[in-house]
Amino acid sequence: MRLVLVTDAWFPQINGVVRALSTTRDRLIGLGHEVEVIAPERFKNVPCPTYPEIRLALCTPARVGSLIAEYAPDAVHIATEGPLGWNARWWLKRRGIPFTTSFHTMFPQYLKLRFGLPESWSFAAMRRFHGAAGATMYSTPRLRDMLHSQGFKNLVRWVRGVDCELFTPGDAEALEFPRPIQMYVGRVAVEKSIEDFLRTDTPGTKVIVGDGPQRAQLERRYRAAQFLGPKYDDDLVRHYRAADVFVFPSRTDTLGLVMLEAMACGVPVAAFPVQGPLDVVADSGAGVLNENLAIAIEQAVLIAPDVCRARALEHSWDQSVVEFHANLIRIPTPTFHFRGEGEAA
Repeated sequence: MRLVLVTDAWFPQINGVVRALSTTRDRLIGLGHEVEVIAPERFKNVPCPTYPEIRLALCTPARVGSLIAEYAPDAVHIATEGPLGWNARWWLKRRGIPFTTSFHTMFPQYLKLRFGLPESWSFAAMRRFHGAAGATMYSTPRLRDMLHSQGFKNLVRWVRGVDCELFTPGDAEALEFPRPIQMYVGRVAVEKSIEDFLRTDTPGTKVIVGDGPQRAQLERRYRAAQFLGPKYDDDLVRHYRAADVFVFPSRTDTLGLVMLEAMACGVPVAAFPVQGPLDVVADSGAGVLNENLAIAIEQAVLIAPDVCRARALEHSWDQSVVEFHANLIRIPTPTFHFRGEGEAA
């Protein structure tokens, strides 16, 4: 199969969405499929307000459509609701070309937290965006239920996996901090509720791995915490291993891939009992979910590493890629009878 993947979230961004999409692409290629990624780097782009690490493509439906038509794909998947996603949607819908989408990010909650925008407005826009797709992929049962309650249609499951060959127990980064080391990994932004973690009264050291618009403010306010900046690849793995407990304070994430990465390294999770943690940790015993995050941290520290690792091993990338591929909708042929003009038959 020849697949076009349209995404506003791509390298050099490093986050759960990019890791999920890039791993899916790589695994599909490994299975013999061809994948063309249309991302912001292929256009003039500008930084996203409040998130300069996120680039917004300056594009038009005709330009995005010309790239799709040039590749003449068997299927198109739109992963994000940014400029590229909306322009691709418009071009495909106008020509009656089927496509799929996936729901990754709770933008309605983010926009309410950052700008006070009513969630109902954002959900209306996202419902319109995904409503044009032949299928919209969700990652967890609670996300499915939430989307269904908001009027989303044509929902199909796409489980997420974790790379249990990269994220493994083993040698840890030498962090000479008082223990227990309580670690957060991810974007440092208001929607991640990191301050709820930093405010907890727990012994040991709170460690923040990552970067984002709230980092400078939190560093000034919580001087006892250790802000180590972003880590990548093997360096990231060693930092996970150095933790006694992984703290995930977000109440807005649809999944939280970092929880699976931590568990794959043998590190237990402490989190609130909300969407994301409820599906990832569930009743596995690999973490503790409590509205009192300090209690969750103190209890999770006692969990054995092998219990955490076993939970991560249940999330296979092989299963994830099979589901993703099965959800794609083939474009009737011949649809693209020529290349390079940006038009479909």
